[in-house]
Order: sequence, then C-alpha cells, then structure tokens
Amino acid sequence: MPPRTRKLFPTPDDAESAFYEAFERADLAAMMVVWADGDEVVCVHPAGPRLTGFEAVRDSWMQIFTSGMKLSVRVTQSRRLDGPSVAVRSVVESITAPGTEAAPQLVNATNVYVLTDAGWRIAMHHASPPEQVEAPVEDEAAQQHTLH
Repeated sequence: MPPRTRKLFPTPDDAESAFYEAFERADLAAMMVVWADGDEVVCVHPAGPRLTGFEAVRDSWMQIFTSGMKLSVRVTQSRRLDGPSVAVRSVVESITAPGTEAAPQLVNATNVYVLTDAGWRIAMHHASPPEQVEAPVEDEAAQQHTLH
C-alpha cells in the first residue's frame, strides 16, 4: 500500500482560515500556498482589475503586502455552498487597520475553493465594496400634494 500523503488543507474551512491568516500577517509565501496552481485562478481586489493566472495573483498580493499596512480582517455573514470538489463562500470582510480610529471598511467577497491532490485550495477570490446607499434628498415639490 502506498504511503498516505497528508492533505495541506483537508477542508474548505481549513483553506479559508489559512487564506485570512496569511492576509492578516501579510505573508506572501503562506498566501500563495493556499492558492491553486495554474492559469485558471482568478482574483479581483476591491475596485481592481480581473487578474488571471497564478503569477498575476501572486504579484497583486505582493503589492498589497509590501505597502507596509497591516490589516485586521474579520469574516462575517458567511454563506456556504459545498460540493464534493468545489466549495463557495460568500462573506463580508470587515477590515480595520489596527491602532487607528477609522471605522471598519466592509468588503463583499466570494471565495471559490477546489479540491486538488494536495487538498483544498482557493481558485477564485472576488472582493468588492458594498453598494453605497445615499440618503434620499428631500424634494419640496414632491411633498406638496394637490388633488386638483
């Protein structure tokens, strides 16, 4: 019987935890271990372009991490869809810069994980700012109701 190889990320939850831990630590090596290899991976950062391929994704995370800003990320409102070889997570990321008084920045994110020979890996990450809802403008003319 061949020796059993240990899966790096045995579950999608393990891969997701590793993804966000690497994000918080600004650890490029740890981040890229979570990503699936190849040209099929896709990453969209908030207000950024669609990046395809492992190298483009790696380069984008390197730029983020070398900015020097450490971020704290709390994942909320997780919705899950799990299949035998694909898992999808839709989450809200609450991002803060430790040591600042700024309010958390909310980001809607969708993460797609695939089961590989090495375990679960992230294949797609799409993050975007939530819809900005503007306060309604009071229109005096609209408030004046005339029946005739």
